[in-house]
Amino acid sequence: MTYTIGLLHPGTMGSAFGAQLRARGHIVLWCPDGRSDTTRRRAEHAGLEPEVLPELVSRSDVLLSLCPPAAAEETAAQVAELGMAGVGTIYVEANAVSPSRVQRIADRLASVPVIDAAVVGSPPVGGKSPTLYMSGPGEKADRIAELFAGTDVQTHVLGDSIGQASALKLAYSSYQKVSRVLAAVAYGAADTYGVADELLVIAAKRTRSYLVETDYIPKAAARAWRWGPELEDAAALLADAGLPDSLMRAAAATLARWDGNRDERLDIAEVLEALRVEGGLDNSS
Repeated sequence: MTYTIGLLHPGTMGSAFGAQLRARGHIVLWCPDGRSDTTRRRAEHAGLEPEVLPELVSRSDVLLSLCPPAAAEETAAQVAELGMAGVGTIYVEANAVSPSRVQRIADRLASVPVIDAAVVGSPPVGGKSPTLYMSGPGEKADRIAELFAGTDVQTHVLGDSIGQASALKLAYSSYQKVSRVLAAVAYGAADTYGVADELLVIAAKRTRSYLVETDYIPKAAARAWRWGPELEDAAALLADAGLPDSLMRAAAATLARWDGNRDERLDIAEVLEALRVEGGLDNSS
C-alpha cells in the first residue's frame, strides 16, 4: 500500500529517510518555504515532492518530524495551528528531545496520535542502517514500522509510553557526545605537555565501551571520595593548558554526591538513588 508522508524537514537525516521511503514507493512531501538552496538540492536528489505546508499537512497519512532539536516544538506548533491533519494521520516526533518536550508536543497535537521516536545511527546511505526506536500507541507504532519494511532503516518498538524512545536516545547520545568532548580536552592536555602519542597508546589498549560495564558503577561510587579530588586536579591541568575545565569540575561535583558512600558495597539501584536530585523523576521502583 502506498502512503503519503509529510517530511518536516529534509536535512541530512531527513532527506535520507525520505529517499528510503521513496524507494518503497511511498509519496514523500516537503515544504520548500524558507528553506536553503542546500535543503532544496537534498530534497530534489531524494525525489521528494514540494508542497505548501497546509497542503502537506492535509495530504499526509504520516507527518515525520526530523529537524534540529531546537525547532521541534515550533514545528509541531505550526502543524497544530493549521489544524488540517487528516483523519488517521500520525505525527512521528523523531528528534533528539527530552521526554518532557515530547509530551508537550503530544499535548499540543491532542487531536493527532503522536509517536515518540528516536534515530540511533548514521543516515541510511552507503549501506548504513540506523535504527528508528519508537514508543507510543502500539498499533500506530506498528504502522510506522511497516512503512520502513524492506528499507535500510531498522525499527524497534519499545512500548506504549510516550518518552521511552526519547529517553533512550538522550541517554545514549549524552554518553556518546560528551565522551567525544572529553576525548578532545584530554588529548589537548596531553598534547600541551608533549605526551599525546603516549596517551593514544594507553587508550588503544581498551576496546570496550565503559557504558556496557554497569557492574562498575557501584565501584565508581565507592571510590568517589578519591576520584573527586583527582578530577579537580585534572580540571586544573586543563585550565593551565588553556582548555575548558567545566566538564571536569562538573564530573567532580557529581562524584561528590557519593561522598557518603565511601568504600561501601551498594547495588546499582542504591548508587543511582544517591545521584538523584530530590524532587526529580524516580523510576527506580
